[in-house]
Amino acid sequence: MKLGTVTYMKIPRASEFQVLSFKLPKENKKIMNLSNQLRMTVYASLFAALIAVGSYISVAIGPVPIVLQNLFVMLSALLLGSRWGLASVAVYLLAGACGLPVFAGGAGGIGRFAGPTGGYLISYLPAVYIIGLITEKANGRVLFDIVAMICGVVIVYALGVTWLKIVTGMGFGEALIGGMLPFLLGDVLKIAAAVAIAKALRPVIQTSEAASYAEAEAEA
Repeated sequence: MKLGTVTYMKIPRASEFQVLSFKLPKENKKIMNLSNQLRMTVYASLFAALIAVGSYISVAIGPVPIVLQNLFVMLSALLLGSRWGLASVAVYLLAGACGLPVFAGGAGGIGRFAGPTGGYLISYLPAVYIIGLITEKANGRVLFDIVAMICGVVIVYALGVTWLKIVTGMGFGEALIGGMLPFLLGDVLKIAAAVAIAKALRPVIQTSEAASYAEAEAEA
């Protein structure tokens, strides 16, 4: 008489259950990180484009024109933070250096960095990073946003006016008159506008971030 075969089932050990229990959170975290990276890349690219658009809105009053691009530089720092704000400005400057017409008046080319406005262009990099760094620690407090942008403006003029003096051979007083004083009132207005815009858009960006995390949780 043939006896039936007995099938044995392997029962996982406790340690194996522990490994399984930790797999989902790790995968979940990876999904959330990828989603956040993609979202911030899109935002950084958008701000790089906005900075380029702002450079077309310019009024020539001398060697340094009045432009709207620094408003978007400040906004990229307020809304994206130091790292992604820096990335958006770097993309903008790289595009201009490669010859794309993204600088003031539709100009482009690496030679612009050696011109009278080259110091202002380069100054956007440390300025956006410092503004972003301060606002990251401020948790959206308006006073700190204003202080951060004032620090950014100081950096822009410190580098921009110094380079303008070197390139043109102006005296320091002349460089201040030609490269800073005509723009101070406009900077005050831009800071006020940036504060209002950031206050309106931060909840949208934060909601988008929360939604991406929720979607990642659901997929996991």
